[in-house]
Amino acid sequence: MQTSENNYPSGEGLTFEKVWAMFQETDRKFQETREQMKETDRRIGKLGNRFGELAEHLVSPGIMDKFNSLGFNFSEQSLGLKIKDPGNPDACTEVDVLLENGDIVIAVEVKAKPNQEDISDHIERMEILRQRANRRNDIRKYQGAIAGAIFDESVRKYAHKTGFYVIEQTGDTVRINIPKDFTPRVW
Repeated sequence: MQTSENNYPSGEGLTFEKVWAMFQETDRKFQETREQMKETDRRIGKLGNRFGELAEHLVSPGIMDKFNSLGFNFSEQSLGLKIKDPGNPDACTEVDVLLENGDIVIAVEVKAKPNQEDISDHIERMEILRQRANRRNDIRKYQGAIAGAIFDESVRKYAHKTGFYVIEQTGDTVRINIPKDFTPRVW
């Protein structure tokens, strides 16, 4: 049997064998494409993590001082915390930067370019932190902040509307963007 340049059986008319050979070749190409897409997704994910790490390193050095200049008097700063209650895998969360004093805890989520989904995720994270604090009889006020190198105006407004402080990169430092009518949410 002769084959065409695509290795499909050639000849007059379609037969079951010819159609089956074409389906098998198409399936093989789909599999190859799927594997290439998985590799591309993996590489993009690693790149996204690198941008997140870069943003954390830009935010963390001066953030405690910035909040302290606003009167917070934070004495502790932790980076890259994984929080999990023993025996309760559902209460697991991660916090990029955690600032603490005797009265207030601020959990900071750091993204290269935050979006509304990141803010929604941080609200859930804050709920988990509050529930964990309640189980430990921790009566401190929990507040949140979103930090980023690039903010769309709509995302900045949404973050403020949901009660988060907004920390933005400005040159080689960061600033806390607090509008006049802003009221931080307390968990």
